[in-house]
Amino acid sequence: MVPTKLPFIPGAEIAGVVVEIGESVTNVKKGDRVVTLIESGGYAEFALADSRGLIPLSEKMEFEQAVALPLQGLSAYHILKTMGRLEKGETVLVHAAAGGVGTLAVQLAKLSGASKVIATASTEEKLALAADMGADVLINYTEQGWEEKVLEATGGKGVDVALEMAGGEIFNKTLKCLATFGRLVIYGVASGEQSRFYPSSLMARNQSVIGFFLPQIMRKPALIQSSMAEMLGYLSKGQLKLTIGGVYSLEQAAEVHRLLQSRQTKGKLILKP
Repeated sequence: MVPTKLPFIPGAEIAGVVVEIGESVTNVKKGDRVVTLIESGGYAEFALADSRGLIPLSEKMEFEQAVALPLQGLSAYHILKTMGRLEKGETVLVHAAAGGVGTLAVQLAKLSGASKVIATASTEEKLALAADMGADVLINYTEQGWEEKVLEATGGKGVDVALEMAGGEIFNKTLKCLATFGRLVIYGVASGEQSRFYPSSLMARNQSVIGFFLPQIMRKPALIQSSMAEMLGYLSKGQLKLTIGGVYSLEQAAEVHRLLQSRQTKGKLILKP
């Protein structure tokens, strides 16, 4: 957990037009259309951002599309490629494949050359969404023996890269699904349950368990620049689908948060000043 300093203005994903620049800034100018990820302060008419993390947008790219990408897009991208070291022809297991990170991870895995993407979710509706994103194999992880189905889908070899954010028993079963030289990337503990395992168990098959935390990526502007540019390219070509659940005015922020808490939303919700 990252401690929150008060007073606090929410909002990490922002897109808009540059209205002022610092004296030493040379990579952007007033009037440029940009998108970026900041630590806080996005719920405002004006926001302050590090120029090194600003990604230029074409005139054709809508702000509502671009701003839906940074947080979950950067997470999915760097879980797969920076931490998971995904290579062409490898197999990928994506848990919670109908979620914000999951839907993008399924698509980015396919765009990066994965030979097979195995998606898990808790309902048929969510699995259908994962299929629409391009998943090759659909598995309901609420059913007993789902890990055996993963192994069956890979001919018993296991997956090369696994994305895991639940913790507890899901982590332990996912570890059993890894191939030799497989990489399991942890990016959350949604169940609230910590997992216990023996690190020496990884030795026999040269496997890895890797942690991911997006704020560490944010400290490397070059990583943000290159990965966002690549994803925006996919988006502009129609190769990447975003699920936007609604666009609201900034004055409706409290209402939007109530909708989020009641779990009555689907996809990204956008606030406009």
